[in-house]
Amino acid sequence: MVALGEILGGAPEEAAPKLLGSTLVSQIDGHLVRIRITEVEAYKGSDDPASHAYRGRTDRNSSMFEQPGTLYVYRAYGIHWCANVAAGPAGTGWGILFRGGEVQEGDGAVRTRRGRRDDLANGPGKLCQALGIDGSCDGTNLLADDSQVRLEPGPAPELVMATPRVGISKGQDRPWRFVAASSISV
Repeated sequence: MVALGEILGGAPEEAAPKLLGSTLVSQIDGHLVRIRITEVEAYKGSDDPASHAYRGRTDRNSSMFEQPGTLYVYRAYGIHWCANVAAGPAGTGWGILFRGGEVQEGDGAVRTRRGRRDDLANGPGKLCQALGIDGSCDGTNLLADDSQVRLEPGPAPELVMATPRVGISKGQDRPWRFVAASSISV
């Protein structure tokens, strides 16, 4: 199995499908939660008008320009926290959005955080809420064993589908949304 650091060191559109099946793990507020990643989207910095890094580095998006494996957390529509992982060489602003997953451990904590029993992590905002990820997690090294939020390798899905990205107004034609075809959370 190729190490996550090596995968994330490559172009996001190549790295993103390789993250499917990996696990996001959080240890926040005394709760351990594990969610297997089933949906991601790639964004390619200044070469991608849909990317938060398209116009360059700012205080808001600076984590996208850090080392591969750095967590970039931002608010979508001023409401929901969303999380990307920096990819490619440091300084490129490339990233991969975690769009959805399936809860593997910590179901009780996730249900409490989400205030419901279904649709727990099938969207980028829901995923962050389920894991307890908020703005204070921005800049976290997901590849460090002692991080409160980390990314662990996992078995790849049998079938991966590539589709156009969703929820964006520019660059929709790029088939850089990747989903585990057999997942019920997609």
